[in-house]
Amino acid sequence: MHHFTGFELTPRKVEYMKYISTRGERVNTSKMAVYFNVDPSTITKMIGELSESGYLTHVPYHGVTFTQKGKEYTEFLLRRHRILGLVLTHYGLSPEEACFESARFESYVSREMIDRICRSLGHPMMGVCGAIPHDRECCQLEADHLADEQKNVNTIQFDR
Repeated sequence: MHHFTGFELTPRKVEYMKYISTRGERVNTSKMAVYFNVDPSTITKMIGELSESGYLTHVPYHGVTFTQKGKEYTEFLLRRHRILGLVLTHYGLSPEEACFESARFESYVSREMIDRICRSLGHPMMGVCGAIPHDRECCQLEADHLADEQKNVNTIQFDR
């Protein structure tokens, strides 16, 4: 498992990663260029940078796929987006508004902050945009800690 801060990628690269994650196993760079309304060379350059950083595997003329690191990072991106969207609904935004607004600033929120929010919300399972994936660094470690505390409570012996 890779450790991420949440600041490894630029907001634009985050958008590319999210796009790729919604399109299945293989993504065509020409279709990406149309979607983002940019020149195909821009997509090719960005894909090259994401490949060099270890997030994607690019086979020219066949598209891109996620590496293990890319899959883990994309799961974090999804988790961050959905937790932030959920928080915004607590402040009166509709689900659609919360999803839209969280996408506008999510790249500026660290993994540490997302973990803190997740813990404070009790590790929610559903956000306004769908199921919230959880990771070991936040949720399982918390569960392990609570389980250890429970074992300690169960083994307390009283003097007579």
